[in-house]
Amino acid sequence: MRTSGMDWLRKLLHPDSAPARTERLGVAHARQVAALHHRGGFARGWEPAECAALIADAGVVTDGVFSGGGSPAGFAMSRKAADEAEILSIVVLPARRGAGLGRALLAAHLARLAGEGVVQVFLEVEEGNEPAERLYRHFGFREVGRRKGYYPKPDGTRATAIAMRLDLA
Repeated sequence: MRTSGMDWLRKLLHPDSAPARTERLGVAHARQVAALHHRGGFARGWEPAECAALIADAGVVTDGVFSGGGSPAGFAMSRKAADEAEILSIVVLPARRGAGLGRALLAAHLARLAGEGVVQVFLEVEEGNEPAERLYRHFGFREVGRRKGYYPKPDGTRATAIAMRLDLA
């Protein structure tokens, strides 16, 4: 029996999970994106109006991952500039982490960016966020720098950001 390329990709990314559906998110998803961002563990969550403005921006690409429901279980958002993009945020609901949704989401998001002519993708991740670092390294991101004291923490301290880059072409 012949399988489609997408079935092969799903099995490669996470062979034991139910397939996750990814799609581009629109302004109608702004409240859901804001709620996901608030639950993502960031020191300052985004408000629905901020999310709506970002999603509406022609230079911003926002994808959601869905698994067994009408609301996204996660999202990835990037801002494009020429042939580069920066991942602004990627979030999967804490209760859904470890099920392969992050891999499916990031794979779809990177494929969309590549399809839109992006050849380099940058991101920053908080030092010590090992699950996120593992995910990014799985896709080939590599460290290109550090920003000490970049991320504010709820206790008033500041954490180092690891800057990473992926070459898509």
